[in-house]
Amino acid sequence: MITDNPLLQDWTTPFGIPPFDLIRPGHFKPAVEEAITAAKQEIDEIVSCSSAPDFHNTIEALEVAGMLLNRITPVLFNLNSSDATPELQEAARDVSPLLTSFANDITHNPGLFQRVKSVYESRENLALNPEEQILLDRRYKAFVRGGAGLSDEAKERFRAITMELSTLALKFEENVLAETNDYTFHLTEEEDLSGLPDGAREAAAALAGEKGLPGWLFTLHAPSYVPFMQYADRRDLREQMFRAYSRRAFRGNEHDNRQLVLRITELRLEMARLLGYDNYAAYALEERMASTPGEVNDFLQKLLEASAPAGRRDLRDIEEYARNHGHEGRLERWDWAYYSEKLRLERFNIDDEALRPYMPLERVKEAILGLATRLYGLTFRENPHIPVYNKEVIACEVLDGDRGVIAILMLDFHPREGKSGGAWMTGFREQSREPRTATESGTEGGSGNRIIPVVSLVMNFTRSTPARPSLLSHSEMNTFLHEFGHALHGMLSDCTYESLSGTNVKRDFVELPSQIMENWAWEKEWLDTWAAHYQTGEKIPEEIITRLKESLTYNEGYACMRQLSFGLLDMAWHTLAAPLNEDIVTFERTAMAPAELLPPAEGACMSVSFAHLFSGGYAAGYYGYKWAEVLDADAYSLFREKGIFDRETAMSFRHNILEKGGSREPDELFRAFRGREPSIEPLIERSGFARQ
Repeated sequence: MITDNPLLQDWTTPFGIPPFDLIRPGHFKPAVEEAITAAKQEIDEIVSCSSAPDFHNTIEALEVAGMLLNRITPVLFNLNSSDATPELQEAARDVSPLLTSFANDITHNPGLFQRVKSVYESRENLALNPEEQILLDRRYKAFVRGGAGLSDEAKERFRAITMELSTLALKFEENVLAETNDYTFHLTEEEDLSGLPDGAREAAAALAGEKGLPGWLFTLHAPSYVPFMQYADRRDLREQMFRAYSRRAFRGNEHDNRQLVLRITELRLEMARLLGYDNYAAYALEERMASTPGEVNDFLQKLLEASAPAGRRDLRDIEEYARNHGHEGRLERWDWAYYSEKLRLERFNIDDEALRPYMPLERVKEAILGLATRLYGLTFRENPHIPVYNKEVIACEVLDGDRGVIAILMLDFHPREGKSGGAWMTGFREQSREPRTATESGTEGGSGNRIIPVVSLVMNFTRSTPARPSLLSHSEMNTFLHEFGHALHGMLSDCTYESLSGTNVKRDFVELPSQIMENWAWEKEWLDTWAAHYQTGEKIPEEIITRLKESLTYNEGYACMRQLSFGLLDMAWHTLAAPLNEDIVTFERTAMAPAELLPPAEGACMSVSFAHLFSGGYAAGYYGYKWAEVLDADAYSLFREKGIFDRETAMSFRHNILEKGGSREPDELFRAFRGREPSIEPLIERSGFARQ
């Protein structure tokens, strides 16, 4: 073993957190190679076991094989998304094929598969608890879906496909980040800033100052791009920003993703065909709540029919407002956010900028953590001694009454050049329990000590400026709530097996814990407890909260249709029966057309920067956001009925949903909480579609 590599040493840091200060990009490849060697030996021991295959010596043994590798790889890939350098990106490119090859080695090991198959075929005679049954089922299906039953020739082709896909996904993400970072919009005349709020101006001035430039500098990162599109009076400048954003990875340069999209979808189709499926969506959905492409398309169509009248009404309203305020010609995509925000201000006398002073990041953080205290009895304690990967990251101990520390939470709030756009929850270590002894097999949950998860929330919020602290928009606060819901799913998990814990659930169930948290963003009863002006300390006025609540369904029809268009695009790519032989833009426009309200923008392409589909794990799964909205609206209706802080309801959600991870089937968990099957009606009502 390479003993001077910190990734291979025992981590004596608080809570066994990775020693980030000691880790260098050059450590990853040799550490992964060493860990793979160790994991292969563990696999060999399972295969050569002289005892007949059983759940303990095969399925549980396989679960804990490769633990060293599982410790190392999250460090690399989390850093590559949140704090990347060219050296880290190179390390990720070097390591990805090794990991994919190793995964194939496991799946295509005939001796190992036979042992797993033997246990699976005898499952009816085993006294397994529900979590063990799920683990056995998932493990066996992972082998089958990973090509274990293929011929030797087909296995080799499967291996080549998966290895190429692993490198293409990384390249796709790198290209989008490079394109986002590459563009800056430098303005030097103050009149060009007309309409922009003070906060956006100050942030742009601060960024320009950092670069040694006069004037103001805008970027394609959300805290800069979004307010510019919402408030800049200069239509030509909005168009420039929009076109730059919509042409990322579509400029014919070294970062162009067109060929990557075509190749990724071609390879996914070939892989699905090798395994006996008509298309990639049929393969991916087999293990989801919506189990077929037909079910997904029916769901999308049902929501489209419900939202379309409201969407068309939203469009008419914005068009009329724009005409009445001097706009000539048709409404373009760079006009929507601008006029939509102005009409919202006129109709409800409220906009994001009016809310920002009442939502300083520090108070928002305290409020959201406090909400978890009120609902679930958790408390949070910052610990400066916990290692972090960037000096901006805040590390907290998560305590649960007498149980003490049950998780570590890292908060990473602001954009950096090395950070991908958007917001996400991830983990450096997932929750599990220490392996059980043979005599403990079959006991519910096992008796091993709980291994605490290490969860990270990565976001891209508006930074502070010399003139003011970081002030969040209502949308940014909502994003924080969403990602914190994922974090609760990871932190409160109480499963035996890592592969079933936390957010390791079916893709179309994973957004329920996150999206249900967004409901509190609109509740006066919660906002009134913490929202206060950062300068005066004045509580947020009641009339602002009232107007905010009244605006809940504003443009919801348009927003729903826009999201449905993304789901339609996803399904179009992944129900292809043959590699695409037409222009990518034409294909994209055709796929999205049923849910589009605005004319397409020439020279724009969404697919080439759609990281959710091509590098983020949501292929044939983007519909899951709307699917989860059905679940969250129905689940939250119980909080509305019982009280939005009702501890009994919250603890039921904790015990039946958050703690269970993927240890039960999602529909079983939802019924346990709600007492019935989910209904689409609460979502229709919440969205305002029922009042058309």
